[in-house]
Amino acid sequence: MNPDFSICVYCGSRPGERPEHTQAAQSVGRWIGENGGQLVYGGGRTGLMGTVAEATRAAGGRVVGIIPKALVDKELANPLCDELHVVETMHERKAMMGERADAFVALAGGIGTFEELFEIWTWRQLGYHDKPVGILNTAGYYDSMLAFLAQSVREGFMGDWQMGLVRSGLEPAVLLGELREEARRHPKGDKLAEVL
Repeated sequence: MNPDFSICVYCGSRPGERPEHTQAAQSVGRWIGENGGQLVYGGGRTGLMGTVAEATRAAGGRVVGIIPKALVDKELANPLCDELHVVETMHERKAMMGERADAFVALAGGIGTFEELFEIWTWRQLGYHDKPVGILNTAGYYDSMLAFLAQSVREGFMGDWQMGLVRSGLEPAVLLGELREEARRHPKGDKLAEVL
């Protein structure tokens, strides 16, 4: 299958305490599969990561997992990926995820998810790529973070244009559809392979 659209999903390796997060991960994976898409993600089989991968495959989508060797050794890799790339470092992992995706979306997660989101957003700000970035704000999970980012703009440490480089939404299908349409308006080529 030649996927119509490739989206990198950042999310927790834990399921969290609220069922809404698992439901959102299932919805995201289902949307990717039903729309002829490809999931690019961290290659894990646990938590929301495993849920979104399973839902993508069940709906007919391709799954590309990229995982550091240290996590494979801990038996956290998902053997059901259509492609499972084992890399040496986290930096290699994130660079390959960036290169393989047309767009990026963060679901609920912990420090790793936050770091990946902010890094890909920073790369866009610096002109390393012009691929859309989204935040799925399920059950208000990111409300406090978005409020803090707005404060950062008010305090003069960020500009409105930087906030305009990432979009947030509550409904998976709506946000993913917007990211896909934005990605189609931009050329496929980017500078990630050159600078990372």
